[in-house]
Formats: sequence, structure tokens, C-alpha cells
Amino acid sequence: MKVSNYEIKETVLTLPKEKETDVYHKELNVISWYGGPDKLDIRGWSDDHEKMTKGISLTEDEFHKIANAGLKRIGGTE
Repeated sequence: MKVSNYEIKETVLTLPKEKETDVYHKELNVISWYGGPDKLDIRGWSDDHEKMTKGISLTEDEFHKIANAGLKRIGGTE
């Protein structure tokens, strides 16, 4: 029996695969790793969520700071 070390609590955004032949698509999820606190997580996932790429997990505060910096960089609003 396979034991998961993560639980996807909510899928916030799913981006389409860049090419039809790609194995992974990118997702922004609310995820708990090893029963820890929820984090916002960006990484590539296979359609069945059995495989994943390296990604990044951020607290809400970290995500907010990064999102604001990105918006500022491209001329959006904070």
C-alpha cells in the first residue's frame, strides 16, 4: 500500500500542458506536507497526481510578497 506524504486540500489554478505530449501540467494548490500546516504550492503534476516535479511551497505571507513583487515588476497593481 502506498502512503502519501502530502494532501492536496484545494486546487486553486491548473494551467494547461504546454504541449499535448507533455506529462506534467502546472498547478497552484493548497497542500499539507507530512501533516504540517497548509501551504500554497506551485509544481508540475501528472494528470493522476501520481508523479510531480520539483516545486515550491510557500506560506500565505511568502506567496503574497512574491505575488506583489511580480505584479510590480510587470506593471500591475499591488
